[in-house]
Amino acid sequence: MKIAVPAELAEAESRVAATPETVKKLIGLGADVVVQAGAGARSRFLDAEYQDAGAKVLKTASAVVKDADIVLHV
Repeated sequence: MKIAVPAELAEAESRVAATPETVKKLIGLGADVVVQAGAGARSRFLDAEYQDAGAKVLKTASAVVKDADIVLHV
């Protein structure tokens, strides 16, 4: 199962739909998680933290959500 986490579009939105800790748990349950580059920046989560948790980080929202079974969004 592929779970996608795109960046939030609203300028005032500082939340992100999944933290690196959440991503790690989802991967532990057998999911593949893809996060848009910079998705966690306003929540002070670096792309490297998502990668360390096991997620793949891609540049564009369209690449992130392509073929996703679930899209997490605030």
